[in-house]
Amino acid sequence: MALSLNVNGRTHSVTVDPSTPLLYVLRNDLGLKGPKFGCGLGECGACTVLVDGAPVRSCLLPVASFVDRQVVSVEGLGDAEHPHPLQQAFIDEQAAQCAYCIPGMIMSAQALLTRNPDPSEAQIKQALMANLCGCGTHLRIVRAVQRTARAMAGERRA
Repeated sequence: MALSLNVNGRTHSVTVDPSTPLLYVLRNDLGLKGPKFGCGLGECGACTVLVDGAPVRSCLLPVASFVDRQVVSVEGLGDAEHPHPLQQAFIDEQAAQCAYCIPGMIMSAQALLTRNPDPSEAQIKQALMANLCGCGTHLRIVRAVQRTARAMAGERRA
């Protein structure tokens, strides 16, 4: 079945079984490798994308659920040449070790910063607690989100 998806600000037509998980369409049909397959149960957060601004586990829901919605993967924030401030903060804080969880962490952090541009450390940890990191860079990840919040606050004051 042909479906129309808005991903990273572009409209894509894909011909897939409507019950196919969004993650597979993003990776296999659209070539977006940011969202990762981790557990397939929505428990690890490696597949997190934003849908209409909210973090969603893309491994869980069928692609048909995302027609007429705005899907953003980590690739939609920035790229290597022009990273988003949150991506740059993760680089500056050396928050990625194996980097498998990082796209999902960034997307969850982006959703938090959109709804709360000045989160406390506890709020950051709460927002990211459902994203698992096996490498243990949690403190660096929290610092990256704090760094981004401070930078955003400076931009608001300027």
